[in-house]
Amino acid sequence: MTKLNIIIKIIFLFFLILLFDQNILAQDSKKPKNYSLNGHLQTLETVWIEKIKNKWLTMNAINKRMDFRWYPTNTFTAHIGMRNIMNYGQMIEEYYPYLGDYAIIDNGYLDLTRLIAKDSSYFVYLSLDRANFEFSKGNFEVKLGRQRINWSINLMWTPNDIFNTYNYFNFDYVERPGCDAAKVQYYTGMTSSVQLAYKINKDDKITFAGLYKFNKWNYDFQFLAGVMEDDLVLGTGWSGQIKGAGFNGEASYFHSKENFSDSTGVLIASTGINYTFKNSLYIHASFLFNSAGTTGPASMGSIFAIQTDISAKNFTLAKYSTFGEISYPVTPLIKANVSGIFNPNDKSVYIGPNLNFSLTENIGLLIFGQIFLGDNGTEFGDYGKMFYMRLKWSF
Repeated sequence: MTKLNIIIKIIFLFFLILLFDQNILAQDSKKPKNYSLNGHLQTLETVWIEKIKNKWLTMNAINKRMDFRWYPTNTFTAHIGMRNIMNYGQMIEEYYPYLGDYAIIDNGYLDLTRLIAKDSSYFVYLSLDRANFEFSKGNFEVKLGRQRINWSINLMWTPNDIFNTYNYFNFDYVERPGCDAAKVQYYTGMTSSVQLAYKINKDDKITFAGLYKFNKWNYDFQFLAGVMEDDLVLGTGWSGQIKGAGFNGEASYFHSKENFSDSTGVLIASTGINYTFKNSLYIHASFLFNSAGTTGPASMGSIFAIQTDISAKNFTLAKYSTFGEISYPVTPLIKANVSGIFNPNDKSVYIGPNLNFSLTENIGLLIFGQIFLGDNGTEFGDYGKMFYMRLKWSF
Protein backbone atom coordinates (compact mmCIF):
# COMPACT_ATOMS: atom_id res chain seq x y z
CA MET A 1 0.00 0.00 0.00
CA THR A 2 1.45 3.37 -1.01
CA LYS A 3 2.02 6.21 1.43
CA LEU A 4 -0.59 8.23 -0.49
CA ASN A 5 -3.30 5.60 0.06
CA ILE A 6 -2.41 5.30 3.75
CA ILE A 7 -2.72 9.05 4.24
CA ILE A 8 -6.06 9.18 2.42
CA LYS A 9 -7.46 6.41 4.64
CA ILE A 10 -6.24 8.14 7.81
CA ILE A 11 -7.82 11.44 6.75
CA PHE A 12 -11.19 9.85 5.97
CA LEU A 13 -11.11 7.98 9.29
CA PHE A 14 -10.44 11.26 11.09
CA PHE A 15 -13.39 12.86 9.25
CA LEU A 16 -15.72 10.02 10.19
CA ILE A 17 -14.72 10.15 13.88
CA LEU A 18 -15.41 13.88 14.04
CA LEU A 19 -18.75 13.55 12.31
CA PHE A 20 -19.75 10.63 14.54
CA ASP A 21 -18.92 12.67 17.65
CA GLN A 22 -20.99 15.54 16.30
CA ASN A 23 -24.01 13.27 15.75
CA ILE A 24 -23.75 12.01 19.34
CA LEU A 25 -23.73 15.56 20.65
CA ALA A 26 -26.69 16.47 18.46
CA GLN A 27 -28.79 13.65 19.93
CA ASP A 28 -28.69 15.23 23.40
CA SER A 29 -31.36 17.82 22.66
CA LYS A 30 -32.72 18.11 26.21
CA LYS A 31 -29.95 20.42 27.34
CA PRO A 32 -29.73 23.87 25.79
CA LYS A 33 -26.52 24.17 23.80
CA ASN A 34 -24.21 27.12 24.16
CA TYR A 35 -22.12 26.13 21.16
CA SER A 36 -22.48 25.28 17.47
CA LEU A 37 -20.40 23.08 15.19
CA ASN A 38 -20.75 23.09 11.41
CA GLY A 39 -18.70 22.94 8.26
CA HIS A 40 -18.36 20.93 5.09
CA LEU A 41 -16.55 18.00 3.50
CA GLN A 42 -15.80 18.17 -0.21
CA THR A 43 -13.72 16.88 -3.07
CA LEU A 44 -12.62 19.19 -5.89
CA GLU A 45 -11.35 17.68 -9.14
CA THR A 46 -9.27 19.98 -11.37
CA VAL A 47 -8.18 19.64 -15.00
CA TRP A 48 -5.76 22.18 -16.44
CA ILE A 49 -5.45 22.48 -20.22
CA GLU A 50 -2.59 24.89 -20.84
CA LYS A 51 -2.58 24.10 -24.57
CA ILE A 52 -5.02 21.78 -26.33
CA LYS A 53 -2.17 19.78 -27.92
CA ASN A 54 -0.16 19.62 -24.70
CA LYS A 55 -0.60 17.13 -21.89
CA TRP A 56 -3.68 17.78 -19.75
CA LEU A 57 -2.84 17.89 -16.04
CA THR A 58 -5.10 16.92 -13.13
CA MET A 59 -5.21 17.60 -9.43
CA ASN A 60 -7.62 16.67 -6.65
CA ALA A 61 -8.26 18.46 -3.36
CA ILE A 62 -10.03 16.91 -0.37
CA ASN A 63 -11.16 19.69 1.95
CA LYS A 64 -12.79 19.50 5.34
CA ARG A 65 -13.84 22.66 7.16
CA MET A 66 -14.91 22.94 10.79
CA ASP A 67 -16.40 26.06 12.37
CA PHE A 68 -16.89 25.96 16.13
CA ARG A 69 -18.66 28.76 18.00
CA TRP A 70 -19.02 28.95 21.77
CA TYR A 71 -21.44 31.27 23.60
CA PRO A 72 -20.45 31.12 27.30
CA THR A 73 -22.52 34.23 28.17
CA ASN A 74 -24.89 36.64 26.45
CA THR A 75 -22.02 39.04 25.77
CA PHE A 76 -19.09 36.78 24.82
CA THR A 77 -18.58 34.65 21.70
CA ALA A 78 -15.59 32.54 20.68
CA HIS A 79 -15.07 31.34 17.09
CA ILE A 80 -12.53 28.86 15.74
CA GLY A 81 -12.53 27.96 12.04
CA MET A 82 -10.12 25.43 10.53
CA ARG A 83 -9.46 24.00 7.06
CA ASN A 84 -7.84 20.58 6.51
CA ILE A 85 -6.80 20.18 2.87
CA MET A 86 -5.08 17.45 0.93
CA ASN A 87 -3.94 18.16 -2.64
CA TYR A 88 -2.54 15.46 -4.93
CA GLY A 89 -2.09 14.83 -8.64
CA GLN A 90 -0.11 15.53 -11.79
CA MET A 91 -0.13 19.31 -11.46
CA ILE A 92 1.98 18.99 -8.31
CA GLU A 93 4.22 16.16 -9.47
CA GLU A 94 4.95 17.39 -13.00
CA TYR A 95 4.45 21.14 -13.07
CA TYR A 96 4.29 22.90 -9.68
CA PRO A 97 6.20 20.87 -7.07
CA TYR A 98 6.48 23.97 -4.87
CA LEU A 99 2.71 24.27 -4.39
CA GLY A 100 2.91 22.70 -0.94
CA ASP A 101 5.39 25.33 0.24
CA TYR A 102 3.28 28.10 -1.22
CA ALA A 103 0.04 26.80 0.33
CA ILE A 104 1.35 27.06 3.90
CA ILE A 105 2.43 30.70 3.65
CA ASP A 106 0.47 32.42 6.42
CA ASN A 107 0.22 36.20 6.03
CA GLY A 108 -0.99 36.72 9.59
CA TYR A 109 1.13 37.92 12.49
CA LEU A 110 0.68 34.46 14.00
CA ASP A 111 1.62 31.48 11.87
CA LEU A 112 -1.52 29.34 12.13
CA THR A 113 -0.89 27.19 9.03
CA ARG A 114 1.00 23.90 9.20
CA LEU A 115 2.24 21.38 6.65
CA ILE A 116 1.24 17.90 7.83
CA ALA A 117 2.79 15.76 5.09
CA LYS A 118 4.40 16.24 1.70
CA ASP A 119 5.82 14.17 -1.13
CA SER A 120 6.48 14.68 -4.83
CA SER A 121 2.82 14.28 -5.80
CA TYR A 122 0.83 15.42 -2.75
CA PHE A 123 0.78 17.65 0.30
CA VAL A 124 -1.52 17.90 3.32
CA TYR A 125 -1.91 20.99 5.47
CA LEU A 126 -4.22 22.63 7.97
CA SER A 127 -4.98 26.30 8.51
CA LEU A 128 -6.76 28.23 11.24
CA ASP A 129 -8.38 31.15 9.42
CA ARG A 130 -10.68 32.11 12.31
CA ALA A 131 -9.64 32.25 15.97
CA ASN A 132 -11.25 35.15 17.80
CA PHE A 133 -13.21 36.34 20.83
CA GLU A 134 -16.02 38.89 20.62
CA PHE A 135 -17.58 41.02 23.34
CA SER A 136 -20.92 42.64 22.54
CA LYS A 137 -23.10 44.74 24.80
CA GLY A 138 -25.72 47.22 23.67
CA ASN A 139 -24.34 49.29 20.80
CA PHE A 140 -20.73 48.37 21.55
CA GLU A 141 -18.72 45.48 20.05
CA VAL A 142 -15.08 44.41 20.35
CA LYS A 143 -13.50 41.51 18.46
CA LEU A 144 -9.91 40.27 18.96
CA GLY A 145 -8.02 37.63 17.04
CA ARG A 146 -8.00 36.16 13.55
CA GLN A 147 -11.14 37.42 11.88
CA ARG A 148 -12.53 38.79 8.65
CA ILE A 149 -13.01 42.57 8.59
CA ASN A 150 -15.37 43.25 5.71
CA TRP A 151 -15.56 46.88 4.61
CA SER A 152 -16.49 46.10 1.01
CA ILE A 153 -19.60 47.27 -0.83
CA ASN A 154 -19.04 46.48 -4.51
CA LEU A 155 -19.87 42.88 -5.49
CA MET A 156 -16.74 42.39 -7.61
CA TRP A 157 -13.76 44.67 -6.89
CA THR A 158 -13.49 46.05 -3.36
CA PRO A 159 -10.89 48.85 -2.88
CA ASN A 160 -12.38 49.70 0.56
CA ASP A 161 -11.57 46.18 1.78
CA ILE A 162 -8.09 47.15 3.01
CA PHE A 163 -7.72 44.51 5.75
CA ASN A 164 -8.35 41.20 3.99
CA THR A 165 -9.22 41.52 0.33
CA TYR A 166 -10.55 38.36 -1.31
CA ASN A 167 -9.51 37.04 -4.70
CA TYR A 168 -12.36 36.54 -7.18
CA PHE A 169 -10.56 33.67 -8.94
CA ASN A 170 -10.28 31.67 -5.73
CA PHE A 171 -13.95 30.71 -6.03
CA ASP A 172 -13.73 27.68 -3.74
CA TYR A 173 -12.80 29.69 -0.63
CA VAL A 174 -16.28 30.95 0.21
CA GLU A 175 -15.42 31.85 3.81
CA ARG A 176 -12.66 34.17 2.52
CA PRO A 177 -9.39 34.87 4.34
CA GLY A 178 -9.04 36.45 7.75
CA CYS A 179 -6.39 38.60 9.42
CA ASP A 180 -4.89 39.02 12.88
CA ALA A 181 -6.62 42.13 14.11
CA ALA A 182 -8.59 44.03 16.71
CA LYS A 183 -11.86 45.74 15.78
CA VAL A 184 -14.06 48.07 17.80
CA GLN A 185 -17.54 49.04 16.56
CA TYR A 186 -20.12 51.39 18.01
CA TYR A 187 -23.62 51.76 16.52
CA THR A 188 -24.55 55.44 16.56
CA GLY A 189 -28.02 54.77 15.16
CA MET A 190 -30.22 52.24 13.36
CA THR A 191 -28.24 52.63 10.12
CA SER A 192 -25.01 54.27 11.25
CA SER A 193 -21.87 53.10 13.00
CA VAL A 194 -18.24 53.90 13.69
CA GLN A 195 -15.49 51.30 13.42
CA LEU A 196 -11.81 51.29 14.32
CA ALA A 197 -9.61 48.37 13.26
CA TYR A 198 -5.95 47.46 13.71
CA LYS A 199 -4.13 44.65 11.87
CA ILE A 200 -0.55 43.38 11.92
CA ASN A 201 0.84 40.94 9.35
CA LYS A 202 3.74 38.48 9.19
CA ASP A 203 6.15 41.25 8.16
CA ASP A 204 5.14 43.38 11.18
CA LYS A 205 3.43 45.87 8.87
CA ILE A 206 0.42 47.68 10.26
CA THR A 207 -2.98 48.48 8.80
CA PHE A 208 -4.97 50.86 10.98
CA ALA A 209 -8.10 52.74 9.92
CA GLY A 210 -11.44 54.15 10.94
CA LEU A 211 -14.75 53.82 9.11
CA TYR A 212 -17.96 55.80 9.42
CA LYS A 213 -21.20 54.44 7.91
CA PHE A 214 -24.57 56.16 7.63
CA ASN A 215 -27.73 56.29 5.53
CA LYS A 216 -28.95 59.33 3.59
CA TRP A 217 -31.47 59.69 0.74
CA ASN A 218 -32.11 55.90 0.94
CA TYR A 219 -28.43 55.27 0.20
CA ASP A 220 -25.80 53.74 2.48
CA PHE A 221 -22.57 55.75 2.53
CA GLN A 222 -19.22 55.14 4.16
CA PHE A 223 -15.93 57.00 4.58
CA LEU A 224 -12.63 55.58 5.77
CA ALA A 225 -9.17 56.92 6.56
CA GLY A 226 -6.00 55.36 7.88
CA VAL A 227 -2.81 53.52 6.99
CA MET A 228 -2.49 50.34 4.90
CA GLU A 229 1.04 49.05 5.47
CA ASP A 230 3.28 51.50 3.51
CA ASP A 231 0.48 53.80 2.35
CA LEU A 232 -1.85 56.41 3.72
CA VAL A 233 -5.38 55.68 2.51
CA LEU A 234 -8.63 57.57 2.11
CA GLY A 235 -11.75 55.85 0.87
CA THR A 236 -15.48 56.12 0.30
CA GLY A 237 -18.34 53.93 -0.88
CA TRP A 238 -22.07 53.89 -1.49
CA SER A 239 -24.93 51.47 -2.06
CA GLY A 240 -28.51 52.10 -3.16
CA GLN A 241 -30.99 51.58 -5.98
CA ILE A 242 -31.93 53.15 -9.28
CA LYS A 243 -35.42 52.09 -10.40
CA GLY A 244 -35.12 48.71 -8.74
CA ALA A 245 -31.54 48.04 -9.82
CA GLY A 246 -28.82 47.82 -7.22
CA PHE A 247 -26.19 50.52 -7.67
CA ASN A 248 -22.99 50.55 -5.66
CA GLY A 249 -19.36 51.53 -5.75
CA GLU A 250 -16.28 52.33 -3.76
CA ALA A 251 -12.96 54.10 -4.20
CA SER A 252 -9.70 54.31 -2.26
CA TYR A 253 -6.73 56.62 -2.71
CA PHE A 254 -3.30 55.33 -1.65
CA HIS A 255 -0.22 57.48 -1.14
CA SER A 256 3.21 56.46 0.15
CA LYS A 257 3.67 57.63 3.72
CA GLU A 258 7.50 57.54 3.48
CA ASN A 259 7.85 59.53 0.24
CA PHE A 260 4.74 61.64 0.48
CA SER A 261 6.08 64.65 -1.48
CA ASP A 262 8.12 62.63 -4.01
CA SER A 263 5.58 60.03 -5.10
CA THR A 264 2.27 59.95 -6.89
CA GLY A 265 -0.81 58.48 -5.30
CA VAL A 266 -2.85 55.59 -6.68
CA LEU A 267 -6.63 55.73 -7.10
CA ILE A 268 -8.56 52.43 -7.26
CA ALA A 269 -12.27 52.83 -7.99
CA SER A 270 -15.04 50.40 -8.84
CA THR A 271 -18.73 50.71 -9.54
CA GLY A 272 -21.42 48.18 -10.31
CA ILE A 273 -25.07 47.67 -11.08
CA ASN A 274 -27.22 44.54 -10.69
CA TYR A 275 -30.84 43.65 -11.36
CA THR A 276 -33.10 40.63 -10.81
CA PHE A 277 -36.00 40.21 -13.23
CA LYS A 278 -39.39 38.78 -12.30
CA ASN A 279 -38.42 35.41 -13.82
CA SER A 280 -35.38 35.32 -11.46
CA LEU A 281 -32.87 36.12 -14.21
CA TYR A 282 -30.01 38.01 -12.55
CA ILE A 283 -27.57 40.34 -14.30
CA HIS A 284 -24.58 42.14 -12.87
CA ALA A 285 -22.00 44.49 -14.41
CA SER A 286 -19.01 46.19 -12.82
CA PHE A 287 -16.14 48.45 -13.84
CA LEU A 288 -12.70 48.98 -12.29
CA PHE A 289 -10.26 51.87 -12.69
CA ASN A 290 -6.64 51.63 -11.55
CA SER A 291 -4.70 54.87 -12.00
CA ALA A 292 -1.37 53.01 -11.74
CA GLY A 293 -2.40 50.32 -14.20
CA THR A 294 -1.03 49.75 -17.65
CA THR A 295 -2.80 50.19 -20.97
CA GLY A 296 -0.49 47.59 -22.49
CA PRO A 297 -0.25 43.83 -21.88
CA ALA A 298 -1.09 43.14 -18.22
CA SER A 299 0.05 39.56 -17.63
CA MET A 300 0.93 38.54 -14.06
CA GLY A 301 3.08 35.67 -15.31
CA SER A 302 1.43 32.47 -14.05
CA ILE A 303 -1.95 30.80 -13.66
CA PHE A 304 -1.29 30.68 -9.92
CA ALA A 305 -0.20 34.33 -9.76
CA ILE A 306 -3.78 35.52 -10.29
CA GLN A 307 -4.95 33.20 -7.49
CA THR A 308 -2.55 34.57 -4.89
CA ASP A 309 -3.41 36.82 -1.98
CA ILE A 310 -4.05 40.33 -3.25
CA SER A 311 -4.57 43.70 -1.65
CA ALA A 312 -7.05 46.49 -2.27
CA LYS A 313 -4.30 48.20 -4.26
CA ASN A 314 -3.48 45.44 -6.77
CA PHE A 315 -6.56 43.63 -8.04
CA THR A 316 -5.05 43.78 -11.53
CA LEU A 317 -2.13 45.30 -13.42
CA ALA A 318 -4.57 46.79 -15.97
CA LYS A 319 -5.77 50.39 -15.93
CA TYR A 320 -9.34 49.41 -16.87
CA SER A 321 -11.32 46.22 -16.33
CA THR A 322 -14.95 45.37 -17.06
CA PHE A 323 -16.99 42.55 -15.55
CA GLY A 324 -20.32 40.97 -16.48
CA GLU A 325 -22.42 38.17 -15.00
CA ILE A 326 -25.70 36.43 -15.81
CA SER A 327 -27.34 33.73 -13.70
CA TYR A 328 -30.65 31.91 -13.93
CA PRO A 329 -32.33 29.10 -11.94
CA VAL A 330 -33.03 26.57 -14.71
CA THR A 331 -35.01 24.56 -12.18
CA PRO A 332 -35.44 25.01 -8.42
CA LEU A 333 -32.47 22.65 -8.00
CA ILE A 334 -30.21 23.74 -10.89
CA LYS A 335 -28.66 27.17 -11.25
CA ALA A 336 -26.71 28.26 -14.34
CA ASN A 337 -24.23 31.11 -14.26
CA VAL A 338 -21.69 32.67 -16.57
CA SER A 339 -19.36 35.54 -15.72
CA GLY A 340 -16.57 37.27 -17.57
CA ILE A 341 -13.85 39.90 -17.33
CA PHE A 342 -12.63 41.89 -20.33
CA ASN A 343 -9.46 43.98 -20.53
CA PRO A 344 -10.34 46.65 -23.13
CA ASN A 345 -6.71 47.59 -23.72
CA ASP A 346 -4.94 44.26 -24.35
CA LYS A 347 -8.21 42.62 -25.49
CA SER A 348 -7.82 39.54 -23.28
CA VAL A 349 -10.86 37.80 -21.78
CA TYR A 350 -11.75 35.60 -18.83
CA ILE A 351 -14.95 33.50 -19.01
CA GLY A 352 -16.33 31.57 -16.03
CA PRO A 353 -19.33 29.33 -16.82
CA ASN A 354 -20.76 27.07 -14.12
CA LEU A 355 -23.68 24.84 -13.20
CA ASN A 356 -24.69 24.34 -9.58
CA PHE A 357 -26.82 21.27 -8.76
CA SER A 358 -28.59 20.90 -5.41
CA LEU A 359 -28.65 17.11 -5.02
CA THR A 360 -30.11 17.07 -1.51
CA GLU A 361 -30.72 19.61 1.23
CA ASN A 362 -27.03 19.64 2.16
CA ILE A 363 -25.20 18.03 -0.80
CA GLY A 364 -24.30 20.04 -3.88
CA LEU A 365 -22.48 19.42 -7.16
CA LEU A 366 -20.68 22.26 -8.93
CA ILE A 367 -19.24 22.12 -12.45
CA PHE A 368 -17.07 25.18 -13.07
CA GLY A 369 -14.83 26.49 -15.83
CA GLN A 370 -12.15 29.19 -15.87
CA ILE A 371 -11.32 29.97 -19.49
CA PHE A 372 -8.54 32.46 -20.23
CA LEU A 373 -8.23 33.88 -23.74
CA GLY A 374 -5.81 36.33 -25.31
CA ASP A 375 -2.40 36.82 -26.87
CA ASN A 376 0.77 35.91 -25.03
CA GLY A 377 1.67 38.49 -22.40
CA THR A 378 -1.87 39.85 -22.05
CA GLU A 379 -3.76 39.77 -18.77
CA PHE A 380 -5.55 36.48 -19.48
CA GLY A 381 -3.59 35.20 -22.46
CA ASP A 382 -1.06 32.80 -20.91
CA TYR A 383 -3.13 30.63 -18.60
CA GLY A 384 -5.08 28.19 -20.72
CA LYS A 385 -8.25 26.63 -19.33
CA MET A 386 -9.17 25.22 -15.91
CA PHE A 387 -12.14 22.92 -15.36
CA TYR A 388 -13.46 21.84 -11.96
CA MET A 389 -16.00 19.44 -10.51
CA ARG A 390 -16.84 19.77 -6.82
CA LEU A 391 -18.98 17.50 -4.66
CA LYS A 392 -19.73 19.18 -1.34
CA TRP A 393 -21.52 18.00 1.80
CA SER A 394 -22.39 20.71 4.32
CA PHE A 395 -23.23 19.85 7.91
